[in-house]
Amino acid sequence: MAEPPRSPQSPGPALPLRARLSFACGHFLNDACSALWFTYLLPFLHAVLGYGHGAAGGLLLAGQAADGLCTPLLGFEADRAHGCGRCGRRKGWHLAGTTCVLVSFPFVFSPCLACRDSTPQWAAFIYYLPFIIIFQLGWAATQVSHLALIPELVSSDHGKVELTAFRYAFTVMANITVYGLTWLLLNFQTDQPDHTEHLGPQDIPVFRNLALIVVGLGAVFSLIFHLGTKEKPYPPGVLPEPEESTPLLHKEPSGPPHPLLLWKDWLLEPSFYQIAVLYMATRLIVNLSQTYIAMYLTNSLLLSKVGAGQVQGYVRCPDVAWGSSPCPCPLQKYIATIPLVMYVSGFLSSFLMKPVNKWIGRNLTYFVGILVVLAFASWVALARPIGDEIYGLAVLLGAGSATILVTSLSMTADLIGTNTHSSAFVYGAMSFTDKMANGLAVMLIQNLHPCPTELCCPACVDFYRWVMVLVTGGIGVAAVTTLCSIMVWPIRIRYRAVSLQGLSRARTPESGTGSTEGESQSSTIN
Repeated sequence: MAEPPRSPQSPGPALPLRARLSFACGHFLNDACSALWFTYLLPFLHAVLGYGHGAAGGLLLAGQAADGLCTPLLGFEADRAHGCGRCGRRKGWHLAGTTCVLVSFPFVFSPCLACRDSTPQWAAFIYYLPFIIIFQLGWAATQVSHLALIPELVSSDHGKVELTAFRYAFTVMANITVYGLTWLLLNFQTDQPDHTEHLGPQDIPVFRNLALIVVGLGAVFSLIFHLGTKEKPYPPGVLPEPEESTPLLHKEPSGPPHPLLLWKDWLLEPSFYQIAVLYMATRLIVNLSQTYIAMYLTNSLLLSKVGAGQVQGYVRCPDVAWGSSPCPCPLQKYIATIPLVMYVSGFLSSFLMKPVNKWIGRNLTYFVGILVVLAFASWVALARPIGDEIYGLAVLLGAGSATILVTSLSMTADLIGTNTHSSAFVYGAMSFTDKMANGLAVMLIQNLHPCPTELCCPACVDFYRWVMVLVTGGIGVAAVTTLCSIMVWPIRIRYRAVSLQGLSRARTPESGTGSTEGESQSSTIN
C-alpha cells in the first residue's frame, strides 16, 4: 500500500498487552448480540413465534436500514464531539451506544407482551420495531466509536493488524459464548415434557434467557473496556472541526505536511469506494452465511435442532421420510454446534493474521481467505455433505470468513492512515454500505422463498442450499474482482498529492496562515 513517509517517532510505543485486551473487550456486547441477531432472528420469528417470511424479513430489513442510516451520521457527529466528562469523544459515544443496546435487546428475543393469538402480524411488527431501531442505533454508535479508536491507539501498519486481530479474537469468543450457551439451554430443555426435536413455541424461554445472559455478560466486558482503555485527550482548540474554516494542511514537527481530510474530501477519493465495495462484499459473505446457516442445516440438510443422523431422501434419520415425525436419535444440537465450529476455526485463524500479513501482504492474505470461502461454496454446490463432512464445511467457512474480515478492516485502517480525526465517518460510511446491502439481500431472499405460506416445504430443501452457494461463491467472485482493482490501483490518498503540489507552488511564511489556508482550500473540489 502506498503511504506517505513517516518519521521514526510517528509509530509511537506499542500498546501493552493489558491495553490491547481491554480494548478488545469493548465490542464483546455488540458481537454477542450480532451473533444472536444474524443466526437466530429468522428461526426465532419463523419457527418459534410463527411469523411469516415477509414479516420476519421486514423486521430484519428495518433493523439493518436503521443501522445503515444512523452509522454515517453517528460517525460524522463522533468526529465533531469533544467528549463528555472523563470520557473521550470515542468512549463517550461507546457508552451511549452500550446503554441503548442493554435496554432494548432483551425485548427483541422475547414474545410480544401485549399480543394474543388473535393479534395480527402487523401489530406485532409495530411492537418490535422501536426496540429494534433503538438496538441498532446503539449498536452502530458502539461499533463506529470502537473501530475509530484503532488508528488513534496505534499508528503502525502491523500494530493496526494486531489490534484488529485481537478485536476479532474477542468477536469469535463472543460468538462461541452465544453458541455454547444455546447448546446448554437446548440441552437443559430435553428433560421437559413438552420437548420436541424441532424449534417451536416451547423454545421461547430458551431465547429469552439467552438474550438476558448475553446482555449481562456484555455489560461486564463493556465495563472492563471503559476502565482499561485510555483514550488520547483532545483539549479544546486542538480537536479539528470539520468546517470550511479548518486548515486543510497539517504539519508534523518532523515530517512533510499532509492534508487534513474532511468528510466531504473522502467522497472524492477513488480508494474510498474501492474499500467500501470490498468491505460490503466481505460483510455480505460473513453476515448472510451466518444468517442462513441455521436454515440450511434444518431445511436443506434437515438436521433436527438436537441433531441426528442423516437419512435417505430429504431427512437423514434412518427410515424416516421428509415430513414425518422428528428424528428419534438426538446426538448434538446442530444449530448451535455448527456455528460454534465455524467460530472456533475463525478464532484460531485470527492469530495467523499478523505473520501472514507480514509475509505475503494484505492483498494476497485476502485472496487466500476468499479462496477458502469459494472452496466452501463449491463443496455445497457439487455435493450434499453427509455426517461429519458438515463439520469440514464449517471449518472452511469459519477460517475463510475470519481471514477476509480481519484483512478488510486492516485495509480500511490503511486507508485512514493519519487522518484519525475523520476516521469515524469513514467507518460509518463503510458500515452504511454493509447494513443496507445485508438488509436488502435478506428481504430479497425472503421474498423468493418457495413456501410463502408455511415454514418449509420440499421445494425449500434446495432453496437454502443455493442461497448458501450464492451468498458465499457469488459474492466471493465480486470480492475478487474488487481486489483485482485494488491490486491495479493501490490504496492511497490521491487528494494528498494534489494538496502538496499546491503547497509547493505557493509556499508562504508561517505567519501567512490565511494565505496558506486559502491555497489549501482552493485545491479541494467542493
